[in-house]
Amino acid sequence: MHRRASAAGLVLEVLVLSLLSVAAGCGDSDATGPEQGPGNAYYVAPYGDDDDPGTLDSPWRTIGMAAATIEAGDTVFVRAGTYSERVVPANSGTSSSLSIVYSAYSGEEPVIDGTGVDIPGDMGGLVELSGVSHIVFEGFTVRNAGIEDNHCGILLDGSSSLTVRNCRTYNTVSSGIGVWDCSSVVIEGNEVELACNDGEQECITVAGTDVFTVSNNHVHDSGPGSIGGEGIDIKDGSSSGTVSGNTVHDINRIGIYVDAWDKRTELITVCGNLVHNTADDGFAVASEAGGLLTDVLVCNNIAYGNANSGITVASWGEPVSSHPISDLVIINNTFFGNGSQGWGVGISIENPDADDVTVRNNILSGNLYAQILVEESGTGLVVDHNLFFGTGDPYGSAYLTEDPGLVDPASGDMHLQPASPAIDTGSPDGAPPVDFEGNARPQGAGYDMGAYEYI
Repeated sequence: MHRRASAAGLVLEVLVLSLLSVAAGCGDSDATGPEQGPGNAYYVAPYGDDDDPGTLDSPWRTIGMAAATIEAGDTVFVRAGTYSERVVPANSGTSSSLSIVYSAYSGEEPVIDGTGVDIPGDMGGLVELSGVSHIVFEGFTVRNAGIEDNHCGILLDGSSSLTVRNCRTYNTVSSGIGVWDCSSVVIEGNEVELACNDGEQECITVAGTDVFTVSNNHVHDSGPGSIGGEGIDIKDGSSSGTVSGNTVHDINRIGIYVDAWDKRTELITVCGNLVHNTADDGFAVASEAGGLLTDVLVCNNIAYGNANSGITVASWGEPVSSHPISDLVIINNTFFGNGSQGWGVGISIENPDADDVTVRNNILSGNLYAQILVEESGTGLVVDHNLFFGTGDPYGSAYLTEDPGLVDPASGDMHLQPASPAIDTGSPDGAPPVDFEGNARPQGAGYDMGAYEYI
């Protein structure tokens, strides 16, 4: 049975989870990697030999040898060097305390290079975790993956209880990191560059996956975007997940996208992300092929300098009878200076099948064509306590039309100056308990508008 949450209840419930995931990933990546698990420790190095026992003094030569050998509770530490091979773990861990861990050796950077390495089939990964569980993969560079449209750097497929952390992917035909039909997945602290070059899917794809966290990743400089290339996409039946603390920029499509496609997709939180200088929208939500997208929270985000809108509530997609969206909350975001070639909107609502949409406490300033544009909407649209400054007419109730007094928005600093009219003038109804930086709300006599609470 579907669990229906009120707008305020959804904010409090899922934002707490997203904040925990952001806090866990704050700061620099841990160069030492994880400590050894309760099982055996093994080692891989370019000067090793797969006939050796895999000890520190007599390491294996290939990661593939480790992938075929290690078992629940074991840890393999991989020394610096380039490994021209495909890595497909054969075994699973049995619990969170008995996970299998693949880690870079302390302070070193192993590189898995796919140049000349065959990835079988149309869909596959240079690193592929398929049909496994309780595996941690961290600290690797994965580059030059694939020739087919759906060949990606790191693929998680039909698996559970997986973590990909502090990795870097570069030059992958499809996704840098692709997650399909999984459960209990953490994608954290990774850098994804030149993904979708020039294949399908998105730089980070999460599809058909239940219970996930995508946090503190840096996604930038994607491929041409001819047939794919959004920055982060949550789609196709995914549920109960958070997208938080990510930075996405210089992407040739949408920065962060939530799309139901043709399946019910629900309980998604998109909070505390920064998206700038994309060739399309900063954020977008849609139901391209008629699946219901419901219970989505978009809060504390910043979008600036994108070629289209800060966020679009879209009706685009396949020629189906409807593109249903319901229970969408867009609250306490800052959308500044989006648009190009005569078009650009802070918030664009253009879906007649989008019901029960709430737009509150946002700062919409300097967007090229309009600050908010409601072309079509369904029933139950609520727009209140927003600040509009720039071209276009205001919309809704209890709004302000003054310069928001941002510190240096042209350079991306959206903090509020002391005299900002956005201070203490937001609504407490459904407002998130913290701001973009994790500072508690409210700090003064009331809640502030925008992504930052004035301190």
